[in-house]
Amino acid sequence: MSRRRQIYEGKAKILYEGPEPGTIIQYFKDDATAFNAQKKGTINGKGVLNNRISEHIFTLLGQIGIPTHFIRRLNMREQLVRQVEIIPVEVVVRNVAAGSISKRLGIEEGTPLPRTILEYYYKDDALGDPMITDEHIACFGWATQEEMHDVADMAIRINDFMCGLFAGVGIRLIDFKLEFGRLWDGDYSRIILADEISPDGCRLWDSTTNEKLDKDRFRRDLGGEVEAYQEVARRFGLLPEGSVSTVLDLDEHRKARGKKDS
Repeated sequence: MSRRRQIYEGKAKILYEGPEPGTIIQYFKDDATAFNAQKKGTINGKGVLNNRISEHIFTLLGQIGIPTHFIRRLNMREQLVRQVEIIPVEVVVRNVAAGSISKRLGIEEGTPLPRTILEYYYKDDALGDPMITDEHIACFGWATQEEMHDVADMAIRINDFMCGLFAGVGIRLIDFKLEFGRLWDGDYSRIILADEISPDGCRLWDSTTNEKLDKDRFRRDLGGEVEAYQEVARRFGLLPEGSVSTVLDLDEHRKARGKKDS
């Protein structure tokens, strides 16, 4: 497919004009950022892995009735999606204390939360994506109350499904980020899931060892980012068997890193 007009470039993806009205081509980059892009780097092959992992999860979510923007994967790095009007609110779903909630509330990382928590953040890089409440969303008209009810209901359904999905391959779903958009049909719109779901926006810990299989390996300079992303793809059966020997062995990674650091 010939490359079309670029519409937008973000931290991890580039959006291009789609082949038909109402469609977008979503290209997954290898670029990695953390701390609101204060830390930048590259994880070789990340875009390919995230494309496959997100395709897999979005396809399964569609099968249980979650409306999404995903149409089909086009190639190793691109997928065709529906064009939506993104709601400027990131939804973070938390099952276990980690990251910012541990720092804010002094809860030890790894502590299971008494119940799943939904947090909302205003999508604005210049402001550092500040945490907001339902009152802010309603006051500034970022979404209607009815739309936010749909968002919350879908987020909980997605979490229930994904917890089981990841548990089935030996991974704990600690927390994850979701984005939603309005799909317009004339004057009428409905809320659907957009963006991506991948190790870039999820905290994923091995169920047995608690090893991190997500972008925290980049954020915290743990190394082994490529192997971690590959391991998630491998457990979902998304890597050919011949490549299994190249995936995650974090014990070996730590030993090698120790020798290099000494």
